[in-house]
Amino acid sequence: MPELVFERMQNRIQKKPENELKVMTYNVRLDIASDEENAWPNRKDFLTSQVLFLEPDILGVQEAKPNQVEDLKASLKNYKFFGKGRDGGQKGEHAGIYFNTKNLSVEQEHTFWLSETPEVVSKGWDAAYPRVCTYGLFTLKQTKQKIWVFNTHLDHIGKVAQKDGMLLILDKIKAVNTTNYPVIIMGDFNVEPDSEVIKILKTQLSDSREKAEVVFGPEGTFNAFKYDEPVTRRIDYIIVSNGIKVEKYATLSSSIDLRFPSDHFPVFVTVIVE
Repeated sequence: MPELVFERMQNRIQKKPENELKVMTYNVRLDIASDEENAWPNRKDFLTSQVLFLEPDILGVQEAKPNQVEDLKASLKNYKFFGKGRDGGQKGEHAGIYFNTKNLSVEQEHTFWLSETPEVVSKGWDAAYPRVCTYGLFTLKQTKQKIWVFNTHLDHIGKVAQKDGMLLILDKIKAVNTTNYPVIIMGDFNVEPDSEVIKILKTQLSDSREKAEVVFGPEGTFNAFKYDEPVTRRIDYIIVSNGIKVEKYATLSSSIDLRFPSDHFPVFVTVIVE
């Protein structure tokens, strides 16, 4: 009898497909003392343990200051990081990428500025701050399939900067993706689903929430550390091209003692690279 139960349990366990990826975008909220009880030292262990538990293959972060980048590196032992800060080199906030080296290798990586002069430190159009996009060409180690991943943080004020910044990213994809590999664009876009930016994206790509077979969690992603208020603003996205099947989509609203690990909820998807 125990053998029969064990066999049934084994039959229910599905082996992870070799072409499956777990992808996560996370605005980690910059380290700033004025956040007081929500300042980074008080929540970094919660945030890093959340990432470690979920084990994303690819993690795109936004607002990560250099010390936060290093704190995450120290905790994410099986991961490598790439990306430049928006003030040049490793200075300022990063929209960088961590990836699990057990499952992926990176063939190319680059950071550019969302501006009229993307290859130098610069602020574009009507943006309040310099903004960057970091991207990489990844190879799945088991299947040798390749996928481009772009991670960004659009400006929170400049409407022209939001639109033209995303158009610049789309132009960059067209320039580098000459072999038509699948593409993911993710990050904090600072716009809601009815915005012009999202409408432009959806002429070429798909919103993973709309494409997912299973959707979990609240729709809103910006919580502003306000535990007792509804979260309605959805400004964090994972956008996918053809060749990517979205199995699961989640907005993760985890908390401990009425505290969130960031002022944004992470967005997490499980995809199949077809």
